[in-house]
Amino acid sequence: MACMKLGSKADAFQRKGQAWFCTTGLPSDIVVEVEDMSFHLHKFPLLSRSGVMERLIADASEHGDSGCTISLHDVPGGAKTFELVAKFCYGVKHEITAANVVHLRCAAEHLKMSEEYGEDNLISQTEMFLNQVVLRNWKDSLRSLQSCVDVLSHAEELNITKRCIESLAVKASTDPNLFGWPVVEHGGPMQSPGGSVLWNGISTGARPKNVSSDWWYDEASTLSLPLYKRLILAMEARGIKQEIIAGSLANYAKKYLPGLSRRKSAPVGPTEPPSEDDQKLLLEDIDHLLPIQKGLVSTKFLFGLLRTALILRANPTCISNLEKRIGLQLDQATLEDLLMPNFSYSMETLYNIECVQRMLEHFKAVDQATGGASPCSIEDEQLLGSPSLTPITMVAKLIDGYLAEVAPDVNLKLPKFQLLAAAVPEYARPLDDGLYRAIDIYLKSHPWLAESDREQLCRLMDCQKLSLEACTHAAQNERLPLRIIVQVLFFEQLQLRTSIAGCFLFSDNLADGSRPLRSGPCGSQEGGWNTAVRENQVLKVGMDSMRMRVSELEKECSNMKQEIEKLGRVKGGGGGGGGGSLGSTWGNMSKKFGFKMKSQMCSAQEGSVTKQNNGNGNEKVERVREKQQKHKKDLSWEG
Repeated sequence: MACMKLGSKADAFQRKGQAWFCTTGLPSDIVVEVEDMSFHLHKFPLLSRSGVMERLIADASEHGDSGCTISLHDVPGGAKTFELVAKFCYGVKHEITAANVVHLRCAAEHLKMSEEYGEDNLISQTEMFLNQVVLRNWKDSLRSLQSCVDVLSHAEELNITKRCIESLAVKASTDPNLFGWPVVEHGGPMQSPGGSVLWNGISTGARPKNVSSDWWYDEASTLSLPLYKRLILAMEARGIKQEIIAGSLANYAKKYLPGLSRRKSAPVGPTEPPSEDDQKLLLEDIDHLLPIQKGLVSTKFLFGLLRTALILRANPTCISNLEKRIGLQLDQATLEDLLMPNFSYSMETLYNIECVQRMLEHFKAVDQATGGASPCSIEDEQLLGSPSLTPITMVAKLIDGYLAEVAPDVNLKLPKFQLLAAAVPEYARPLDDGLYRAIDIYLKSHPWLAESDREQLCRLMDCQKLSLEACTHAAQNERLPLRIIVQVLFFEQLQLRTSIAGCFLFSDNLADGSRPLRSGPCGSQEGGWNTAVRENQVLKVGMDSMRMRVSELEKECSNMKQEIEKLGRVKGGGGGGGGGSLGSTWGNMSKKFGFKMKSQMCSAQEGSVTKQNNGNGNEKVERVREKQQKHKKDLSWEG
């Protein structure tokens, strides 16, 4: 640490309790009281250096005070600083350092220790030390700025605080790797003007390691919040990159906001955390200083700020700004991030679903404004068989997972669940498996829902966008309404037919000696003939099982047709109105169940794997579930 040594008589002062005595051999003729300390000194050394002391001594002499006691309770820096001032007046050896120069400069100004009262007086010496030593060095500038807190009003009047802040801002905005000598002191080896490392003043030729742009983060975080804010604003004015400033703000927040991380870790800040009011003020200031730009800080850090703001009950503007920041990069969030407990007094639900809803709306608005993925582009990718993970599809998957996590909450009302599920655009979900899983968990946790509410909830998902596994599970799910199960059966059969048709196409290509297909439901990767033959054998085994499955489904569809036709005839009055065709009756029932596909989807097609087997069953529609349970495995969709 840089310092300036003054004086030569190091043992001229002695302390006894709360009093200082000058041991020059002459009796003291003046007592100066500063705070709780008494200084037994002599008039002449003081009045010869200080205009204030000259005036006070003159006033005391006019009143005829024999003891001449003077009180100086407003000296900047208090008794400790006045001790250094008194030693300077006596010419006693002492040091000016970056830690005490601000106090000495303010005290010298307060006591009017200018050149008028002595050559090379304390004002000129401290000012020279500030300009030539402190402000040229990062660490000394930082120490002096920290010392301004105790004498802030005096330091502001002398412009010391601003000069230290500007010095720090200049050094932080300058790339130290561009210079041949260190801009900062990191305790490393000295360098020559050419940039090589010096050993005993001799160039070694070795080059120092590059310094990263965050070298000043930890040291700047030692500043008090008001000074740190002024430093950040000064850096912004000098054009420092936004990501560098955001990194410093994140580092400062992590040091003084212990609730940012959910996991316990070693404390990086003070052992005694700030009070809740101080943390709340800090959080709001961090939000004010943090640039609104995507990707400057991690999404996990923003969620930590938001969670802390909700706990500390920060002002609504701060909470809203944090939600908007998260909405900008919601596609980078994780499910753990979204699971924020509800800290409201009402405690209506376990998790803060309204907050997630607002963040999703912000994300959708930004995604549409910036020309994000459109419905047409995503549908085209799905038709090509290779849907990409666009931000909107990633968010859709995230929201579906969140719905599955909050669904077991018995206090979660149906409208709130539906509102969040419907907020995701339909085109954002390539498959509705995640949404189906969330709906199934909600139905299981809310068994008291009416049938109409169940149907309304299930309308959120598109049965045509369920995978084969999801269809298999949904077809035997007793919690789903019957209408939904029938829809699932039809679309499941359609998927099976498509798969079998693709397998036959692949098999025909092999029989003709052509190369295997590169894409499609049964496509394989490019390889040798032996690999293709082995794959063909595996496919044959799969086709056999699918033939049996399709046969069963066609039988069930046939029985359902006959049963519905029979019910139509009974309703028509014993056959009087039963002359309508099967196609018209079946078409009416299809419309009743809300099918989007034509009735021919369940009828046997010419050239199909198996022929339609017409039966005379008299079973009810509910018999579908009983037959399905004999041929399908129950897949676990409840996490």
